[in-house]
Amino acid sequence: MFKSFWRYKYKTILILISATSAIASIFLITALGNGIISMYASMLKTDGDIIVMQKGVADTFFSDVNRSLLEPITTMQGVKSAQGVIVGAGAIDIVPIAGIYGVTQNRLSNYTLTKGNYPNEGEVMLGESIASMLKQPKSIELLGTSFNVSGVYESEIGFENGGVVVPIADAQKLFNKQASFLLVSLVDIDKNSDAVIAKIQALSDTIEVKSTSEFIDNYNQFKIIRISSGVIASISFFMGFLAIVSLMSMMINDRRYEFGIKRAVGISQTAIIFHIVVEVIALTLFAFIMAYGISLFLLDQLQEYEKFQGYLSGEIDMRLFVQLLIGSTVMAVIGALIPALIAARVDPIILINRGQ
Repeated sequence: MFKSFWRYKYKTILILISATSAIASIFLITALGNGIISMYASMLKTDGDIIVMQKGVADTFFSDVNRSLLEPITTMQGVKSAQGVIVGAGAIDIVPIAGIYGVTQNRLSNYTLTKGNYPNEGEVMLGESIASMLKQPKSIELLGTSFNVSGVYESEIGFENGGVVVPIADAQKLFNKQASFLLVSLVDIDKNSDAVIAKIQALSDTIEVKSTSEFIDNYNQFKIIRISSGVIASISFFMGFLAIVSLMSMMINDRRYEFGIKRAVGISQTAIIFHIVVEVIALTLFAFIMAYGISLFLLDQLQEYEKFQGYLSGEIDMRLFVQLLIGSTVMAVIGALIPALIAARVDPIILINRGQ
C-alpha cells in the first residue's frame, strides 16, 4: 500500500517537510502565546484570590492603587493576607529591558532565595536568569538609580526569573505610583469571595475589584495575545497546507496509470480511494509526530537561551494537540481526495493511456 512513497520519494519528502513545518509553526506560535499568558496568570494567582486595580484602566502597567487600602483589607473577615505589587520594565545595566517588580514585605517569601538575603530599601534581588547574564553583580543601575544586590532568587515564572525584585517603596520612587494592583488571599475562596469583593469595592470609587480568575479570563492583553497568535498560526497553517495540497494533487495525478491498471483488474473506486486516504493519513501522522517532537525541543531550548532571560515559555496543551491533529489530517485528506475522486471516475483505458 505504501510503495508509492518510495516510487515518488522526492515528492514524499517535500510533503513531509511542508507538513512538518506548517504543523510545527502552529505548535510554536500558539504555545509561546499560551506560555506568556500562563506565566503572567501564575504570577497573579500566587497568593491572589482577588485582584484590586484602578478603575477604568485596561492594563496593570498603567494602574495606580493607593496602598493605604491594604490595612482595612487585611482586617476584613475571611481575608488571609493582602499584598501590594508594582509591575514595570526598564533597562538594567547591559540588559535593554527587564521586568521590575516592587513588592510589599509579606510577598518576598514567594521568591526562593538561592544566594544572599531578601532586599531592604536601596537594595534589589535578582532573578537567576538576569543574575547569570550580568555575571552575578554586587550592584546594578536601575532606571538611572544605583542599587546594591542583596541576593539572587529562583522562580518557576519566567517573567520573574528574568527580572528584579525591589521593595515597593523604592519601586514607588522609580515609577511614581503606589501600587499597580493589590492581591488579596482568602481563607476560603468558595465561601468568602463575593462578600469580600463587595466590602473591598465599598472602600473606594476609584478601584475595580475582581476575582483573579475572572480578571485573567477578561484581561484585554491576554485576548490580544490569543487573537494575534491564532491569526498568525492560522495563516502559517494554511500557507503550509496549500503547498501540501498542491504536492498531493501532483502525486495523485502522477499515479493515474496505476489507478487505471487497478480499475482494469477489477479493484473498485471505493477501494482505490480508501487506500489513498490511508496513505495520506499515515504520512500526515508521521509529519505530525515529527513536528510535535521538534516543537518540544525548540520550546525547551528557547527557555534555556540566556538572552531571552526566561521570558519565553511554551505550553502545548491537550486541546491544541487534538485540534491540530484533526485539522492537519483533514486538510491533507482533502488535498488528496479531490484529485483521487476525479481520477477514480475516469475510464481505466483513458487513465492508462494518459498515464503513459
